[in-house]
Amino acid sequence: MNNRAYTYALLVGVLISLLAMISGARSFHLPDNHQDYQPIQPIAFSHHQHAGQLAIDCAYCHHAAETSRHAGIPAASVCMNCHSVVTSSWGAVLAEDERAKQEIRSPLPITSPELQKLYDALALDTQRQPDPEKTAAPIEWIKIHNLPDYVYFDHRAHVNVGIDCHVCHGNVESMERVRQVKSLSMGWCVSCHRESNRIGVKGVPVNASLDCTTCHY
Repeated sequence: MNNRAYTYALLVGVLISLLAMISGARSFHLPDNHQDYQPIQPIAFSHHQHAGQLAIDCAYCHHAAETSRHAGIPAASVCMNCHSVVTSSWGAVLAEDERAKQEIRSPLPITSPELQKLYDALALDTQRQPDPEKTAAPIEWIKIHNLPDYVYFDHRAHVNVGIDCHVCHGNVESMERVRQVKSLSMGWCVSCHRESNRIGVKGVPVNASLDCTTCHY
């Protein structure tokens, strides 16, 4: 290969590399940055439907966020407050009602496959009563927002001062499957503390710590 051909090949290679870097920049993360992490959960719980369309407050399910370091994952019993009665989507129920009218019969009970997973986890029978032949098992939800072990974060300190959930978690009410929206890096947290000290939170002055030992102990 002569010098001209070699130079041309090198330039083409550099150009392709640059294009690949540019196109992949959004997916490039530093170590321990899990931004955009979006695991498939054991039950396809739609935050868009619950927090968005039904406008269920975050604290109804994640009630510990106001009183504990961890927001917590709701117990299956919290789900059953609604889903002991609501066993499928309204659309599926209406469709079964229409079929029953056409076939001149009573509508059959409808249970969605995802809610059946909830009932199975609670060892319930078809009437949603405890089934002695089944064994209850916890739902193994996958944690999405993870911080390194050497970082201390307290939900109540942030929630009770007026920080909205979406500041850290994004617009969860628009998500079918929740993902990590922010980087949750130290720089991101420190910038938020500095900005909060400068302008306050919802018009109220705050004193967000910039001391290393507050989050690293």
